[in-house]
Amino acid sequence: MKIIFMGTPEFSVPSLSALIDEFEVSAVFTQPDRPKGRGKKLAMSPVKELAINFNIPVYQPLKLKNNIEMIEIIKNIKPDFIVVVAFGQILPKEVLDIPKCGCINLHASLLPKYRGAAPINWSVINGDSKSGNTTMKMDVGLDTGDMLLTEEVDITSEITAGELHDILSSGGGQLLVKTINGIVNNTIKPVKQENEMSSYAAKLGKEMANIDWKCSSSDIHNFIRGLNAWPIAYTHYENAVMKIYRSKVIEELSDKKVGTIIEVSKEGLKVVTGNGVLLIEEIQFPGKKPLKVKDYIIGNKIEIGIILI
Repeated sequence: MKIIFMGTPEFSVPSLSALIDEFEVSAVFTQPDRPKGRGKKLAMSPVKELAINFNIPVYQPLKLKNNIEMIEIIKNIKPDFIVVVAFGQILPKEVLDIPKCGCINLHASLLPKYRGAAPINWSVINGDSKSGNTTMKMDVGLDTGDMLLTEEVDITSEITAGELHDILSSGGGQLLVKTINGIVNNTIKPVKQENEMSSYAAKLGKEMANIDWKCSSSDIHNFIRGLNAWPIAYTHYENAVMKIYRSKVIEELSDKKVGTIIEVSKEGLKVVTGNGVLLIEEIQFPGKKPLKVKDYIIGNKIEIGIILI
């Protein structure tokens, strides 16, 4: 079974590892090396690092569309499957038509919900109780292909998007192996997506991470955990940006203005919201590490009565 793997970030690594264990991965396609860190040195993608460790040929085209050289390379490999996991490029039809058994994508949502770039984050932000992985047969649309297999995961009220990312990442590889074997053995029946049930998970950005304290405590709590580990929800404490990593919904009311800090203790900061009070447990100020509030207030002062905006 000859496979070409296309993927880039850390999320894709367990999938590539599982395929290497089970099949012949003939080539890996990943995004070009990018500047990283304060020194802006070129860094390999996590997928490239793993491929190099296994002496698998690596290709890094800026784009595949109309790239005659790369398309010829793919044709000459004569793959049975192309497997795509967070590659970062949409495959053109001329590539989709190459593999004998088709192109398979692993997507980190229960399709057709949350098509697009940030399905994990939006499922947490929206307060969903379930997420999961879906494998699908790729077509020219954005995450619109026929579904093959799904695997559900429960989302607790405290889990962050970063933690859910790791759970779905680690489980994705075995779901891909099951999918490929199921296609080869003709035991999987593809299911068309119901387009009217679809939703789009837009790409995240720092510009959307400012907390609106007029929202409900539960909505703000979901927002905070949905943006952890990136881009991290934030608010303004006087003239300083306060990033917020962890919170807890509590049963308490206040008649103070929304955003007001009404209590500071080892448990955290109590902040007034649109429908009650939210407990803020872990914060970060500029130039400092993320700290639990109980540790931050040992050497720093947070004033009661300050209104966060």
